[in-house]
Amino acid sequence: MADKIKAEAAAKSGLVSQLAVTAPFTVAHFAHHLITALAVPLTTYIQPEFNLSYAQVGLLITAFSLPYGLSQLPAGWLADKVGRRILIVLSISGVALTGFLIGISNTYVMLFVLMILMGIVGGGYHPSAPPLILATVKPENRARTMGFHMVGGSASHFLSPVIGGAIAAAWGWRASYIGIAVPAILFGIAFYLFLGRQGGIKDAEIAMKKSEADSGAKSSRLGHIFSLIFLSSYCQAIVISLISFIPLYMVNTYGVNKGTAANLVALIYSAGLWASPLGGWVADKFGKLKITLLICLVTGPLVYFLNIAPFGILTAIILLAIGVTIYVRSPVTEAYIVSQTSARQRSTVLGFYYMGHQEGSALITPLIGYFVDRFGFGASFTGAAIALTAVAVLFFVFLWRKGD
Repeated sequence: MADKIKAEAAAKSGLVSQLAVTAPFTVAHFAHHLITALAVPLTTYIQPEFNLSYAQVGLLITAFSLPYGLSQLPAGWLADKVGRRILIVLSISGVALTGFLIGISNTYVMLFVLMILMGIVGGGYHPSAPPLILATVKPENRARTMGFHMVGGSASHFLSPVIGGAIAAAWGWRASYIGIAVPAILFGIAFYLFLGRQGGIKDAEIAMKKSEADSGAKSSRLGHIFSLIFLSSYCQAIVISLISFIPLYMVNTYGVNKGTAANLVALIYSAGLWASPLGGWVADKFGKLKITLLICLVTGPLVYFLNIAPFGILTAIILLAIGVTIYVRSPVTEAYIVSQTSARQRSTVLGFYYMGHQEGSALITPLIGYFVDRFGFGASFTGAAIALTAVAVLFFVFLWRKGD
């Protein structure tokens, strides 16, 4: 009995310690995406002001996502070499400061350039934060821990459209950027100071730099790692590109108002408030690789059903399910990468992963815009569903029998 009590006390102590590390990073993840999550739901305000085509809207989203993806790889390398703390604060306060400047922009060219700048300064957070978090977590709890961390990102994608849409309806879309940017800038500075005072975080950073026993990913696993990185990035890129057009799709196909369209985007991202921790827990139990493969396999059919379903409650369910695929796949893939790579290389490999899906969405978004201009939403969404399903089936056959 005494041993059982001690074990339960140790487990509770470990959980408290884990949450003490994860919770601040979850808030930081939230702050990082507060501004980056605004562009898509506000396209219904930006498009008519500048008289943009769908392809031009796609290019505007790409203006952020292309440099955001490219910056992930050098940022991951820098994080492994010089430390993660400074890159994290630049990716929070730097993004927010650029968002503030977007709020005072008055031309499409200026807006385009500032979106590029936002992408450049924002690339350091994702390669830097997971290794610091997971350095203090047992391997068998990594997926669920990344699921809790993902809650911060999904919460920002859920709340930013709601808050930003409400502000835009009252005072215009520029006010949305300014009003959200100011507290995000201040938080980034405060988080930088917070990390500097956390001994556990410092110890984790030092341990990763000095790690010699963990020499790297096994050569036999490299093919699996980069195959999963490709598949997960591919699915993420197409889905995120499609989501960029969901507000315009809803407004122009079903005639919903702009506020409702923004809220439908928020519905997608609301899944991350609960699906990420749940999916992480399932992946820790049954295997990260297999859960990722299953999620990728169902994504294409969901996109197809969204295209043919009548507008109403079924549309909302499908959008929520698409959100689940995003917020289960991402943290589980991150946990798999961390579990299979050297402590001294994790940010670099994560940089490849984030660069892959960001660059993919940067290239695909304007392409989907072009197809929508030329063939309409229906044919474009159907083509995307076929492309998702075909690749997912191929990798499912290749990787299913492989274990974590």
